[in-house]
Amino acid sequence: MALNIVGSLQVPTDLSDAEVVGDEIEGYVTGLLGLVSIDADPLSSREHILLSNLIHHSWQAGKAIDLMTLVGQVTTPPIRKLGVFELDQFFPETDRMALAMKLNGLLASPSFAAWGAGAPLDVQSMMYTSDGKPRCAIITTAHLSDTERQFVTSLVLAKLVTWMRAQSGTTDLRAMLYMDEVAGYLPPTANPPTKKPIMLLMKQARAFGLGVVLSTQNPVDIDYKAISNAGTWMIGRLQTDRDKARLLDGMSSAAGDVDINAVGDTISGLGKREFMLRRAGQDQPEVFTTRWAMSYLRGPMTRDQIDTMMAPTKADVTPAPASAPAPASSPPASSPASTPTSADVPALSDDETAVMPEVADGRPVRYVDVAAPWLGDVGGDERGERFEAAVVARVALRYDETKADLIHDDEYEAVLFPLGEQIDASHIVQVDYDDRDLRVNPPDKIVFGLTDAKIANKTFWSQVERDIRDQLTRTLNLELPANAGLKLYGRPGEDAELFEARCLKTADDQADAEIAKLRDKYETKARSLRDKIEASEDRIEELEEQTKGKRNSELLSTAGSVLGGLLGGRKSKGGLLGGLLGQAGTAARRRGTTNASEQRLESAENKMGRLVQQVEDLEIELEEEIIEIDAKWMELGKNITTLSVGLEKTDVKVTQLVCAWIPVG
Repeated sequence: MALNIVGSLQVPTDLSDAEVVGDEIEGYVTGLLGLVSIDADPLSSREHILLSNLIHHSWQAGKAIDLMTLVGQVTTPPIRKLGVFELDQFFPETDRMALAMKLNGLLASPSFAAWGAGAPLDVQSMMYTSDGKPRCAIITTAHLSDTERQFVTSLVLAKLVTWMRAQSGTTDLRAMLYMDEVAGYLPPTANPPTKKPIMLLMKQARAFGLGVVLSTQNPVDIDYKAISNAGTWMIGRLQTDRDKARLLDGMSSAAGDVDINAVGDTISGLGKREFMLRRAGQDQPEVFTTRWAMSYLRGPMTRDQIDTMMAPTKADVTPAPASAPAPASSPPASSPASTPTSADVPALSDDETAVMPEVADGRPVRYVDVAAPWLGDVGGDERGERFEAAVVARVALRYDETKADLIHDDEYEAVLFPLGEQIDASHIVQVDYDDRDLRVNPPDKIVFGLTDAKIANKTFWSQVERDIRDQLTRTLNLELPANAGLKLYGRPGEDAELFEARCLKTADDQADAEIAKLRDKYETKARSLRDKIEASEDRIEELEEQTKGKRNSELLSTAGSVLGGLLGGRKSKGGLLGGLLGQAGTAARRRGTTNASEQRLESAENKMGRLVQQVEDLEIELEEEIIEIDAKWMELGKNITTLSVGLEKTDVKVTQLVCAWIPVG
């Protein structure tokens, strides 16, 4: 049955052992880079260092990672530094994209698709059933190329080392690893990804109850350091003296007290199906032969034959649950949380990719947070796992109007989504976003929707910027309340009622100023009339005194003459009458004088009456002018219209333009 290799980067159960974690990562990355023909040194290769850090970063966060996600993070890593250098300085973005394209070639290969299907690469479930019974797991790599075999074998060995380190020490045999034809996996000079885990197993596996059996027909192609760690040797007939010399070197390193010459003679004298056995603790080697067995020499089985043979048992191959009992000599079952399934590798449609499509150099890339309050307004879906490209822009606007004495700066934020081959800036949607809505690091396990927009071209972004600027210049206006009569204009954000109150207050002040100008006009007239009235009052008082005095003199004169004539001794009638007639004439003249004074008084009083009337008329005229002025300015104060302030192209500047990936349903 198939084995899921792509989804094998589940988080180890124990991250405290940095050496084990590092070895597992190193084996995976070395094998992976070998698949794309990159001979990577773990200490000096930028590719190896970057991929290792990405896996380690994900594991430290407690997140499993698959190959698709790993390739996607190559272009947009969730880390900013590697060592003491900034990421872009250590591994420029263009070089990372080249690496991602190579790795993406694996994902795009139809033959590689099978690597993500089948049972998970979980050592516990491969060696033990769900009820804790041991079983045998055979992994065949005969159908793979040399680099592919190295990759798969290094993964299996790294997982085995991790599983081994999680066990307690024991003197009993807990499990066994058997590798046939180990030549090529453990060479004496080169360092393929399989060599390090095999060397580690040869040195430490027995302490954890894990036996290791290696088989080869070419001992000369095996590192003698590994041979020297073998406790039990079974040596058959060797074809060349070089093979024998290599075995003797390894055996002498393992046990210095062995008689190498005798061992060499024994090996040279072996017959068919005879083997020399050398065991730890036994100074002298032994010779044994195999039982008689019938063999049809069928050779390796094909993949179809393996599928046919395994069909009845495939249904029984399930990962052991965490709570399943295990025998005393077997390790506890692994946690389900650390066991990936084929579901970890998302199924992609023809218009989807696990690697972010290329974006023009220097163009910022962000991921819209699912908690962004405006996500639904632009067509996004907080539950979506598919991300599609959008343009998020921040624009600085300047509204400039000389007659309104206005220079107002504003900020406009908007999203253009979805993107097509032709950009239509009229579909732009204004939003209110802040930097928290645009995440730098991508979410886990997302897929990217392919877009027809040429986001990889710098000319595309230049055109988008021009289109946005033209669209805003045509459509955006700042509406302000205005009073042309008073030459008053509202301020941005000013309440309409407050502006009207300001206009009425200004109109009232203007009315007061115009009324104040009437003072000069009416003050002269009023002062002249007051002076005339005062003079008239004085004249009336004078005439009244004169008239009153003449009336008194006339009465006294008449009375005195009669009494004087009567008392003066004039006894004759004629004399008395004559005197009376003379006095009567004098009195008549005096009465005439009195009547003239009264007429002058009346004339003066009439004149004063006319002056008073003139004052009253002046007051009425002033009152009418005041009412007219007040009405005029109040009408101006209430005559409020709207001033529309537009934009010029030079007033619109795009300050931020990013490629943002938006989650959709």
